[in-house]
Amino acid sequence: MRLSDGLPSNDPVSVEVLLLDAVLLARLQFAITIMFHFLFPPISMGLALLIVIIETMRVRTGNDLYRRMSDFWLKIFAVNFVVGVATGIVMEFQFGTNWASYSRFVGDIFGAPLAAEGVLAFFLESGFLGLLLFGRKKMSSAMRWIAAFMVWLGTTLSAFWILVANSWMQTPAGYTIVGGRAELTDFAAAVFNPSMIQRFTHTLASAWVCGAFVMIGIAAWLMLRGRGSDVARASLRIGIMVGVVSCFLVMLTGDQHAKQVARTQEAKFAAMEGLYSTRPGAPLILFSLPPTQEGPREGPELVITNFTSFLAFGNFQAPVKGLDEFPREEWPPIALTFLSFHNMVILGNVMLLEVLVGAWLLWRGKLDHSRRWLRIMLWSIPLPTLAIQFGWAAAEIGRQPWIVYGVMKTSDGVSKVVSAPEILFSTILFSLIYALLGALWIFLLHREVDHGPELGEGDMNPHEPAHPLATSPATA
Repeated sequence: MRLSDGLPSNDPVSVEVLLLDAVLLARLQFAITIMFHFLFPPISMGLALLIVIIETMRVRTGNDLYRRMSDFWLKIFAVNFVVGVATGIVMEFQFGTNWASYSRFVGDIFGAPLAAEGVLAFFLESGFLGLLLFGRKKMSSAMRWIAAFMVWLGTTLSAFWILVANSWMQTPAGYTIVGGRAELTDFAAAVFNPSMIQRFTHTLASAWVCGAFVMIGIAAWLMLRGRGSDVARASLRIGIMVGVVSCFLVMLTGDQHAKQVARTQEAKFAAMEGLYSTRPGAPLILFSLPPTQEGPREGPELVITNFTSFLAFGNFQAPVKGLDEFPREEWPPIALTFLSFHNMVILGNVMLLEVLVGAWLLWRGKLDHSRRWLRIMLWSIPLPTLAIQFGWAAAEIGRQPWIVYGVMKTSDGVSKVVSAPEILFSTILFSLIYALLGALWIFLLHREVDHGPELGEGDMNPHEPAHPLATSPATA
């Protein structure tokens, strides 16, 4: 039994079988490490853009507020960046340990983008981040802006090259198979494969939403704690504006990405939409019980007739392929794909509504005093990260049973010499290490946020008692 082939609902799976299935354990380990690691890059990508915006305002206005804002958010960025780097190291080793057969197959393809990510992106980002952290007080104003821009460029280039590799697995192009290995024949075709641009732009916009929500949520926490300095208030405003724009960009790029999936990964698209049979005028499912590998479940549902056909192909009567067009052994796990995709869409709409409410409060001049909205945004910090995790789950689970779509199955990519008990042991070990790193990340973030931004001339130090007259009846 292989997870890549889906789990039949009527086939009981014992713990013993799961523990002896090397493919399942290798996939589980990679899922744990990649999902934990990917908590951090979207935050870094989003905050890097926001820091560039703040630095641009500092250069244009000369206002010391933006210098203090940049210093504060740079510290938050640095904590996130360091932990993100530490969590990403493990993934590189897994390709050579748990996935040796896959690595041999794609080594000629993956070598260039992974090397570019390390040399052109990571060193660019980390080098200029070091300059900003330790030398920003000694740099000229223009050089400080350039360093911030280079950090943002490094995070963006890193995402680009990683997505080149991942998108090639989704829609392989520019290669030929020689001697059982994929060999590169057209570098440009491999880089700009059919899903690359759509996935890159959607990921980038999602990261900007993530950074905006982190900025809004932390600023909201400062306001709720009575530490509404000028930095906190300005951070709320910038975060809301970036959040509104990036939420709309997520919707736009997500629509284009879904259209691409409908054209190039038809089985995945059918599982995402819960379509079992090919039909013209396919409905859009807004709500239903989770489908199964055998078929849809009977129960209440809410649909918009013909709308999936329109969204995918621009025609209300366009036929959309159902799962019945594909061999059952090539069906992805339908319930997980369907639920991941729909929960991502739901969270995207919730976040758009939240920032639109914030924009309305900002326009009405009531933002600083709306404690209910501030509390909602504080608790909404994890929403973009959760939506991103759902999106990646839909993309990767929906690709199954293929590790390279239509070319190589997941079960064929696992290492032949690494046993299931060895994978299980390393998975437990990595999980413990990641738990410690997660706790360290939360501790360091809390310390930096609690310390707060540098105060301006009109701000009261929250760690000093207020003047007695400040709370006397005469001044109330």
